[in-house]
Amino acid sequence: MTPTNRLRALLAQDQLIPMPCCGDALGAMLIEQAGFPLGFMSGFAAAAHRLGGPDTGLMSYAEVLDQGRSITDAVAIPVIGDGDTGYGNPLNVQRTLRGFAKAGFAGIMIEDQVAPKRCGHTRGKAVVEREEAYDRIRAAVEARAAGADLLIVARTDALALIGLDEAIERANHFRALGADILFIEAPTTTDQMVRICREAPGVHLANMLEGGATPILPPAELAALGYRIAAYPLALLSAAMQAMVDALAAFRAGQHPQRLMEFAEVRRRLGFDAYDAAARRFGPGGEARCERSDDKRS
Repeated sequence: MTPTNRLRALLAQDQLIPMPCCGDALGAMLIEQAGFPLGFMSGFAAAAHRLGGPDTGLMSYAEVLDQGRSITDAVAIPVIGDGDTGYGNPLNVQRTLRGFAKAGFAGIMIEDQVAPKRCGHTRGKAVVEREEAYDRIRAAVEARAAGADLLIVARTDALALIGLDEAIERANHFRALGADILFIEAPTTTDQMVRICREAPGVHLANMLEGGATPILPPAELAALGYRIAAYPLALLSAAMQAMVDALAAFRAGQHPQRLMEFAEVRRRLGFDAYDAAARRFGPGGEARCERSDDKRS
């Protein structure tokens, strides 16, 4: 099955899909190893990993696509990619879809923010007028019909700026145009989340950002509200950053970090053991040259 068909099969199961997000191949690999059926390349996380900078439109289309290829190459599970605003006018949107499809993504998110976009839970964002937002989705649907086989996640940030009624209106029109998944960003109450799923019928994505505007709800409650995908956009990035900061603080204090993955486990997860097993099929000398803790050689 293609990545897109794998995603279609997941959605056909009619149950909530947990979707941890990542910004690089290592994060994607760990998501798959943990048994999750779906991943998402977060623009926020990708900017952090690649640039060490904020998600404020600094990454170019080419950089995002290159980061995406490394992620999809690392895993077999389907991955949805963050296509931001499509990187230009409707023709740019179509080029973005073609590029994401060739890169191996299963889906793409296109949003209605003014470029350069911002994280949906930060200040300074703005949305385009309705018709421009609709043109982006029309262009995406046209590119899909022409062969860029991706599921289209249509996102609106209108709730925080114009109101819930406008966000629901846009989501309904996105669905009518052919979007596969709806994403109304940053509801602030459970009541708003209920209205979103009730008044804009379709497959909805909930964004569970710790410290963000939206209530963090357990999967069972999200499913009961009507959501089909639960995205966890920054949990892995935040956990990794905190662990690295703690390790560096220990070094600065003249100590050694305590909470470290065992070296043998690091090797296994990164594929050293599988590499060595495969290399031995071609005779001696092909094993990965990485010292083991039980190695007796000096």
